[in-house]
Amino acid sequence: MLVFLLLILPVVFVLLTLIFNDKQAKNIALLGSLATLGVGLYAFYQFNLNPACSCFVYHTEWIKALNADFYIKIDGIDIILVLLTVLLVPFIIQSTAGRDIKNPKAYFSLILAMQSALLGVFLAKDALLFYIFWELALIPIYLISLIWGGEGRQKITFKFFIYTLFGSLFMLLAIIFIWIHNPSRNFNIYDFYKAGALLSAKQQMFVFIAFYLAFAIKIPIFPLHTWQPDTYVNAPTQGTMLLSGIMLKMGAFALIVWLIPIVPLGWQLASKYVIILSVISVVYGSLMALTQQDFKRMLAYSSLGHVGLIAAGIFAFNLQGIQGSLYQMLSHGINVVALFFVCDIILNRMKTDTMQKLGGIRNVSRVFSVLFLIALLGSVAMPLTNGFVGEFLLIHGVFQYNTIMAVFAGLTVILGALYMLRAYQSMMHGEVNALTETFGEITTNEKIVLGGLAVLVIFFGLFPNIILHVSEEPVKQLIEHVQNATVLVKR
Repeated sequence: MLVFLLLILPVVFVLLTLIFNDKQAKNIALLGSLATLGVGLYAFYQFNLNPACSCFVYHTEWIKALNADFYIKIDGIDIILVLLTVLLVPFIIQSTAGRDIKNPKAYFSLILAMQSALLGVFLAKDALLFYIFWELALIPIYLISLIWGGEGRQKITFKFFIYTLFGSLFMLLAIIFIWIHNPSRNFNIYDFYKAGALLSAKQQMFVFIAFYLAFAIKIPIFPLHTWQPDTYVNAPTQGTMLLSGIMLKMGAFALIVWLIPIVPLGWQLASKYVIILSVISVVYGSLMALTQQDFKRMLAYSSLGHVGLIAAGIFAFNLQGIQGSLYQMLSHGINVVALFFVCDIILNRMKTDTMQKLGGIRNVSRVFSVLFLIALLGSVAMPLTNGFVGEFLLIHGVFQYNTIMAVFAGLTVILGALYMLRAYQSMMHGEVNALTETFGEITTNEKIVLGGLAVLVIFFGLFPNIILHVSEEPVKQLIEHVQNATVLVKR
């Protein structure tokens, strides 16, 4: 029941948040996210002690006519994404302290509802249930961006909605196709692995393309990324944090667990092309970030570059690539939430994030400049930070697949250092100007949020095995399944 508690707890606090008045909404939501964090950390601790515990499985009959079950389970792969989700949501909610939020009950309820849907995506072991949670996760972020977004939000959020809905329809087609070819006539992920591996090469390619469209849009991967920069910039800060910190990881997670193991021959036939697109995302995102003048838009393109490397490591599908992608999903989530909060602090005070208009903030707020620097170093993969571990493993994994691809994929480290250090220099160094002299010291709450994220950047840089040893065995099992299935169906 522990896994079910993890899923249902945010929903309980959605109801409590709606019951209490506006002034209490944020505190109730924060309490709910902290309670979920407590359950998540306890689950992670217990999983290390006994991964076979029945408390990590909740399986009951659901839609009998379709033979679909309500089947959720914690394993060594999804526990990392569960940890990421429960870690970040309290920071995201607390980042609103001191900010004027209109209709806070609805705002915080949507954040908690999205947390529950995201956890459902990571925990679902039934394909139909996975699809439903996938769709449910879209609704809260769409409403957050539409209601609390910036100017032009209707057009931008509609584009985002259409993109993701378009991809989801292809995923539904793929699920139905596999269900039809599944002798067990159920949606169980493990039966899907068996059924998918027995499909012909042509059928596997059809399923691969359908799944890939859904997952690549969500990540996003070039050229399916065009919704991302405007949505990230236009959404309220907490919406951007949810999108970049957690939601894009849905797509990367699905590549590992749902796409490649189900149609291994489809992956083998398409891997060269999808890795090329992933590496293009790395280079394109990084180069676009270099050309930006606004800090928030620069972070949006930076995220495109980072997740492109994650996707490339996944499609290489070796131990280092998958382990690196899982670790980098955790690291990138922490780093990007910290950096978007840095942007929010600047925008809240300066009313602009145009880097050329800023400068000298380090002279006005030393604590802010140090915490910003720590988050930045994690983003550029400085040794002893969380970003170094993931990016090193990813580049190693891509190198095993193809040396030339690895060279281009490695540009994310060089180009990332260029645009991030340029941004830091523009905003933090130099002389204080008429605008930045009013910046002042950051508040206690801002120090707590940014400081807590900075601690995580360093902690996961120093102790990577806390995460890596949990996922190593299930990753090896997935790789072995794909290798065996590829040999079985290869003609």
